[in-house]
Amino acid sequence: MINHDEAAPRVWRVDALCRALADTLNARFNPVRVTGELSGFSKAASGHCYFSLKDQDAQIRCAMFKRAASQLDFAPRDGELVEVSGRLDIYGPRGDLQLIVESMRKQGQGNLFEEFVRLKNRLESRGLFAQERKRALPLMPRGIGLITSLGAAALHDVATALRRRVPHIPVVLAPASVQGGNAPAELIRALQALLARSADMDGAGTPLDVILLVRGGGSMEDLWAFNDEALAIALSESPIPVVSGVGHETDFTIADFVADVRAPTPTAAAELVATTTTTCLAAIDLMQERLSAAVQRQLDTQAQRLDRVATRAGRPSGVVVGHSLRLHQVAHQLQVAQQAHLLEARRQHEASALKFSDGVHTLGRQAHERLDQSALRLRLLDPTLVLQRGYAWLADAQGATVISVRQAGPGDVITATLADGTVDMAVHAVHEN
Repeated sequence: MINHDEAAPRVWRVDALCRALADTLNARFNPVRVTGELSGFSKAASGHCYFSLKDQDAQIRCAMFKRAASQLDFAPRDGELVEVSGRLDIYGPRGDLQLIVESMRKQGQGNLFEEFVRLKNRLESRGLFAQERKRALPLMPRGIGLITSLGAAALHDVATALRRRVPHIPVVLAPASVQGGNAPAELIRALQALLARSADMDGAGTPLDVILLVRGGGSMEDLWAFNDEALAIALSESPIPVVSGVGHETDFTIADFVADVRAPTPTAAAELVATTTTTCLAAIDLMQERLSAAVQRQLDTQAQRLDRVATRAGRPSGVVVGHSLRLHQVAHQLQVAQQAHLLEARRQHEASALKFSDGVHTLGRQAHERLDQSALRLRLLDPTLVLQRGYAWLADAQGATVISVRQAGPGDVITATLADGTVDMAVHAVHEN
């Protein structure tokens, strides 16, 4: 017997069906590359472009948004044969299948794309793109390596960004061609030169903690040097993290997939490794505040311990003196630690931190003043000061402290400790209050 409920097809809402179709297209086809003839090409006032791609038997509607259209290096015309890359999608409001075009070039570059895909799949199967092998970038690198062409606009863009954000960090340039048949070998030699320089430092100079590999945008042929298998392997074996900033945001190369981090542009690559001076100075200020607060907390804690000891002792004694010395030692250790941390921070950011030196010195002076005040309070508890005011500490023949008339009798010898020495006294009579 047939269960009609189980055999009935699922009932979809229109928007849910469109989203499901879009997800299926994305998983099954995207990204795609299509060749065809331009038809009905138009550019809206918004900068977006709309057209169809067709051949003898079929056509597909296309949309190219302003950001991608601005990267075109030619003016598309109806009837022109082109090759586009992008992703298939469902335009929900009309339920239309459309191709969102992310790049377009004149037909004839398809063979390069096929070669790119084959190399990408081969290297991916070897694990060169695995996320687990990629490393985080250093927050504040001691030195930055830069690989690009001396004549490239990317060199100016990166240098400007680094000079603006981190003028105190040294940059080592390893020039290389970024286009042409010799470019892959030159890029590999430049990388090896930077790695060799960093490995041979032996404590001299500044080590490199990150390397930037950059060039400006261009066609697939222009960027082809960064799709070289030998270069990809060299990048994957680099012991220093590499940031790839090749082309525009829509451009992808094998170097982008292998690098530890991919930046959309050369300038963005520079900004990824350049924590601003303002941020560094703010970190120094925060560290100063925390160190000062830690010193004050330790002083308060030790002062409380001293008060409790003094209360239990009942009068100034050697125990109080011992705690006083310990408090001075702790305060000195904290002061030394604070100064060591501040000196190290100032050494790293000396060029930028000079403008804040007055504030840092003021905080240091305040810390010293608080230490001096605490030391003065401790000196006031010094038992020798009590003796100088005319008091004496009495002890019997066994050295025990005498605090009551019941501890002495006629004929007993009592030693009185005064501010400048001791006096032995004999008891003639005892009178109780």
